[in-house]
Amino acid sequence: MLLHRKYFTLIILLVLLLPLTTAGQVRLPKLVADGMVLQRNTQVKIWGWAAADEKVTVDFLGKTYATTADKAGAWEMQFSDLKAGGPFSMTITASNTITLQDILVGDVWVCSGQSNMELPMHRVQPLYEQEIADASNAFIRYFDVPQKYNFNQEQADLEAGHWQRTTPETVLQFSAVAYFFARDLYEKYKIPIGLIHASLGGSPVESWLSEEALKPFPDQYQEAQRFKDTALISQIEASDNARIQAWYKELGQQDKGNKGPQKWHHPALNTADWATMEVPGYWAETETGAVNGVVWFRKDIEVEAAEAGRPARLNLGRIVDADSVFVNGQFVGTTSYQYPPRWYTVPAGVLKAGKNTIAVKIINERGQGGFVPDKPYQLTLGNRTLDLTGTWQYRVGAEAKNLKPQTFIRWKPAGLYNAMIAPLLNYSIKGVIWYQGESNTGKPKLYQEMFPAMIQEWRKNWGQGNFPFLYVQLANYMKTKAQPAESNWAELREVQRQALAVPNTGMAVAIDLGEWNDVHPLNKKDVGKRLSLAAQKMAYGDKLVYSGPIYTSMQIKGNKIALTFDHTGSGLVARGGQLKQFAIAGPDKQFVWAKAEIKGNKVIVWSDQVQNPVAVRYAWADNPEGANLYNKEGLPASPFQAE
Repeated sequence: MLLHRKYFTLIILLVLLLPLTTAGQVRLPKLVADGMVLQRNTQVKIWGWAAADEKVTVDFLGKTYATTADKAGAWEMQFSDLKAGGPFSMTITASNTITLQDILVGDVWVCSGQSNMELPMHRVQPLYEQEIADASNAFIRYFDVPQKYNFNQEQADLEAGHWQRTTPETVLQFSAVAYFFARDLYEKYKIPIGLIHASLGGSPVESWLSEEALKPFPDQYQEAQRFKDTALISQIEASDNARIQAWYKELGQQDKGNKGPQKWHHPALNTADWATMEVPGYWAETETGAVNGVVWFRKDIEVEAAEAGRPARLNLGRIVDADSVFVNGQFVGTTSYQYPPRWYTVPAGVLKAGKNTIAVKIINERGQGGFVPDKPYQLTLGNRTLDLTGTWQYRVGAEAKNLKPQTFIRWKPAGLYNAMIAPLLNYSIKGVIWYQGESNTGKPKLYQEMFPAMIQEWRKNWGQGNFPFLYVQLANYMKTKAQPAESNWAELREVQRQALAVPNTGMAVAIDLGEWNDVHPLNKKDVGKRLSLAAQKMAYGDKLVYSGPIYTSMQIKGNKIALTFDHTGSGLVARGGQLKQFAIAGPDKQFVWAKAEIKGNKVIVWSDQVQNPVAVRYAWADNPEGANLYNKEGLPASPFQAE
């Protein structure tokens, strides 16, 4: 028996040591996988890991390629000038064999930035029901890069991810801007398109720069060093979580709407003593004042007998911050933060003939809570739509102090570059589309340096020369102003315009595609279209008008300024009448509204209030509503300032 145990122990030890003394298993990065799109007409790298000094072969398109892993087990090989087509298969062989299926060769685009690039198709679904239903295309593939950060090192691979075909089901998770961009390109060129989506809502540009690229920016570089301390991150996260959980726990305990025999969403609740408020709007504007915490709202509606029992669609615009919604006491949906549209389905059997009650519980952490103005508030019952704006009853369930926001560690400098961009650098691409900048409007002048630095670094580290880098200028946002004023959003748009000096860049102007009350405008189709036009010129060499007018120079003649533009297409036009949103200033730099008219391919600007003009601005505002200088191809002019 003792001898038996001895041999048994020896066998176990040999089994444990076996992987250390035999050839390793070849392993591939997440991007090199079934369904991938390889970049045509360039050098394409296939890479992975195996045992040290292990021979690796790759069979692809009738050819066999061989290499040997280095001492660390890393290996790579390159293919040249692949032609568009597919699907193909690829076999990688070492001590084991991996066969990849359904490979396409076409054009690969990296799609990056913050929330307006991240925003998925399901967030804009009601606008694009038909586009989603028609989204069956085996030649548009999508790879979603996991949203991770790493402050200590550039990662060699992604934690997860896989290539997806485009179907009506999968497209709901695709970036809307990226999908419409790809669809336009595919419809024109019939070339497979691969989208590598690597974006994160709220991320500033510095989070997408490497540690090396941050060195010219001391504050951001030091911040990146600070967050290499994992203990610090754990401490901040623990503190934030404890504070937020305690706030919500206390709020839940104090909420009178969840106490008593009848909770405040119950349809039979007596609400005779509730106050009233006009919806949409914010309760800070009522006698209640700027209260944070829980506020309940209720509204009774009438449903016809023929509509009773049927499902319905409830649209509650946007709500600040979080909401839980009940119809006739039945829970129908919730949203945990302020930005998504509130689209809820009322299930069959909930609505009844006659009076029905909608109850909304709103939790507001800070600032003004309530229903965002100028959004749709309605209940759709078959072919009939009930308007839900107007008088609602409301009552405060619990008051609370402002909840301090959490520390967004994932936005800190270098973290996203290391975890979400570095692992992509071996993968050959056609170019990049970028939608970001909202999170840097606090310091436009810093963005003026950082944004071009990021473009140049990505190009350098990808090692593919000056590939096309196409980006979206910030859309119009926030309330309009009656008089010319300073604007950080306008300053950042100007910085973005100036970045066109970086070679092989293109900009999609979006000042006519935004929403004053929403930093996430829903019209992503036209954004994708304008990026596609830029790609058709910059990446594919087509001769077309791909940009709206871009200011190039000015000439002062007496009390007038003559402005010259590039990208005028077949001519400048003023949409809807006289030109608007031009302002002019004399030596005192006090801008006043100006008159403007088109003369050929120039715009003449003047004001009777300014006899010696030295500076002019166009569409210089957070929300330059009414800006109407376009070319005849229908593309808007970029905002600018000139002295």
